[in-house]
Amino acid sequence: MDLQTVMQELEALGKERTKKMYISNGAHEPLFGVATGAMKPIAKKIKINQPLAEKLYATGNYDAMYFAGVIADPKAMTEADFERWIDGAYFFMLSDYVVAVTLAETDIAQDVADKWIASGEELKMSAGWSCYCWLLGNRPDSAFSESKISDMLDQVKNTIHDSPERTKYAMNNFIYTVGTSYVPQHDKAVEIAEAVGPVEVKKDSKKSTFLVASERIQKEVDKERIGFKRKYVRC
Repeated sequence: MDLQTVMQELEALGKERTKKMYISNGAHEPLFGVATGAMKPIAKKIKINQPLAEKLYATGNYDAMYFAGVIADPKAMTEADFERWIDGAYFFMLSDYVVAVTLAETDIAQDVADKWIASGEELKMSAGWSCYCWLLGNRPDSAFSESKISDMLDQVKNTIHDSPERTKYAMNNFIYTVGTSYVPQHDKAVEIAEAVGPVEVKKDSKKSTFLVASERIQKEVDKERIGFKRKYVRC
């Protein structure tokens, strides 16, 4: 399949209602409004195709950029490729659910995510913290330095309330993910969640949202799901 054919197939799957929902979350034109599940039949036909993924991502069309992440070959991507992708990720559904997810399937994931977290840029920071969430929820505990994760929890505790709005989401999710999926630091994550308390996230023209990691961790404790790992990062 070439770029033009894929774009035509995606356009045919677009729904106005889905498009409006994406726009309300921060997407902008061009986009078709394709539900992610509706992309699966095309993905099955194409499988993995990095050159095509690069062309799709470069279109700037939200649905094409999302689909690029579905068919990308993460292990064929360099740090420079990920920098290019994060620079093109103009809102959180791209930074956290396309770029961070794709990065989480590479050997360079932690190194790149560390740089993004330290960048001071809202969506890069968000992608960096989100990448760790995808990693912790998939890789064995032995793949991480316990002291490093402990230091990261301290960093969240000290900076989350003063961080950019979208970064707050990812940092709060990091506390929850450590508490749920990384057993060596479960107890500390619970402590940090309690210390941080509700995290207020302001939204344009909408009421603030309050995120409470401690309640989410407790739900997983009640379900006896501590230590939960996903089999795959990408669906």
